[in-house]
Amino acid sequence: MKFTKMQGLGNDYVYVNGFEEKLDNPSETAVKVSDRHFGIGSDGLILINPSEVADFEMEMYNADGSRGEMCGNGIRCVAKYVYDYGLTDKTQISIETLAGIKYLDLTVEDGKAVQIKVDMGRPILNPGQIPVVAYKERVVDEPILVDGTEYKMTSVSMGNPHTVVYMDDIEHLEIEKIGPKFENHERFPRRVNTEFVKVLDRNTAQMRVWERGSGETLACGTGACAVAVACILNGLTENQVTVKLLGGDLLIEWDREKDTVYMTGPAEVVFDGEWNE
Repeated sequence: MKFTKMQGLGNDYVYVNGFEEKLDNPSETAVKVSDRHFGIGSDGLILINPSEVADFEMEMYNADGSRGEMCGNGIRCVAKYVYDYGLTDKTQISIETLAGIKYLDLTVEDGKAVQIKVDMGRPILNPGQIPVVAYKERVVDEPILVDGTEYKMTSVSMGNPHTVVYMDDIEHLEIEKIGPKFENHERFPRRVNTEFVKVLDRNTAQMRVWERGSGETLACGTGACAVAVACILNGLTENQVTVKLLGGDLLIEWDREKDTVYMTGPAEVVFDGEWNE
């Protein structure tokens, strides 16, 4: 199996060209290649496939083999791959995901895509669609009891479920302990990605993320979008927010008139290789 390892702000996946490679069990392959000691090492596996409804399809698996609906950093890397490796010469493309079709604008320099802006679509705030067990029409600044401590959460789906928790100090957070407690909490029927956030000013927020099925990652694009939406809903920031992740920064804008979230950030190739099980 030929592959390319790519990363967006340190959120790294193994990418496979589904036009040329066919995997019998991509879920099982995802577990093997993601292992950072015995495999290639990644946050998961992404297949780039033909699509009947868009230019390409992104088929995504987490490190534990579970299927993911959408990955913001991953989809930017898909866009870079299809342009840099000659699958398209268009700088505006559409990509099919389990969270719907996403539209991307590529900034190209010296024949390579260096910056990608993604139309991430509208944020989903209906609790049943996120999903999160709730008692109001929206989960904004709502209390949740986790491991004996009460937190305030704001829940958003960007095609996959997120809950945002604000803290004064996230640098010393024992995320390995609290992350799984949120991920598997009874109020999240399909588990949840949890963003622990410190707001720095009206245009900047800092976050750490615990991703369901993968643990703490250096970046999460859909998570950064959820953070921006949550910050705006809570009146903490303006409509354009620089979200600072462990792997770097993403610029997120929620266009309230169109009810659409835009994410802009980089994508990079790490190396090409061949995997023999």
